[in-house]
Amino acid sequence: MASTPNSDPEIKDNKSMVVCFGEMLIDFVPTVAGVSLAEAPAFKKAPGGAPANVAVGISRLGGSAAFIGKVGDDEFGKMLADILKQNNVNTSGVRFDHNARTALAFVTLRADGEREFLFFRNPSADMLLHESELEISLLQQAKIFHYGSISLIDEPCRSTHQAAMNIAKKSGCILSYDPNLRLALWPSAEFARTEIMSIWDQADIIKISEEEITFLTGGDDPYDDDVVLTKLFHPNLKLLIVTEGSEGCRYYTQNFRGRVAGIKVKAVDTTGAGDAFVGGILNSIASDSNLFQDEEGLREALLFANACGAITVTERGAIPAMPTTEAVLQFLAQNTDKK
Repeated sequence: MASTPNSDPEIKDNKSMVVCFGEMLIDFVPTVAGVSLAEAPAFKKAPGGAPANVAVGISRLGGSAAFIGKVGDDEFGKMLADILKQNNVNTSGVRFDHNARTALAFVTLRADGEREFLFFRNPSADMLLHESELEISLLQQAKIFHYGSISLIDEPCRSTHQAAMNIAKKSGCILSYDPNLRLALWPSAEFARTEIMSIWDQADIIKISEEEITFLTGGDDPYDDDVVLTKLFHPNLKLLIVTEGSEGCRYYTQNFRGRVAGIKVKAVDTTGAGDAFVGGILNSIASDSNLFQDEEGLREALLFANACGAITVTERGAIPAMPTTEAVLQFLAQNTDKK
């Protein structure tokens, strides 16, 4: 039913490897900005899927990353697996489905600033990953296991996601969760809220946006620390990050909380900015898990992650725009007056 890629970049350092689980798909983006999907004259294809973007982001920074997920045994699926390999992401956990197609998403940023999505997944290969297809050795070697919520929408992937979390937790992994809400994919808003929250208390690190706070709390003020701490911070959580786009981010740990300002840039394409941010902070934590107790170190790591996101929005496409560590350090040196 499914096969695996036969060659792989070597894992650089198992002790600091980040394994990303979930969807990888093809985004079709209009060749003209500021139009609706119906108005777009033509589309350009680009690799997409938040967990895959994060894996590439980490590898681009010099970290060790792997991806676990399923694509179709088609030209698009093979292209996506090749892109991961070209970016030195370990693909031993990638599976190919011979019956289902690779997922497609048409994405546009309209003139009013709203993103418009049209998904083709009925069902797509990423939804059909079975527990028996998990590359368990990857999960056992990982320092961090990162995932989203799109893999919770349908079976069998939902059960596979939960099984992978359990294996990773038992192996001593840090669990990292970015819900990455895409409401258009869920049967209803209520089901989305229930499922996203169903695994909330198992995560060690959670990254959410202001919009996701409003959605998950039923309309509460995303800027109110009491809302965040009462409704979203749980006793086992090591780090909760609230991203605020170009304004930066807020952070909450067991012992301290604060805010790190963003770095203003001229945005060309915001796709992948959040994933670049996540890649930046996870790469830092994979290298130094003491950051949860070290506020100064955490603030430096979050500033670095903010810079990863800022650089990414200055170019089109998520994966092509992911920066290297050298590029981030140079960017920070040039923008220190804007911290």
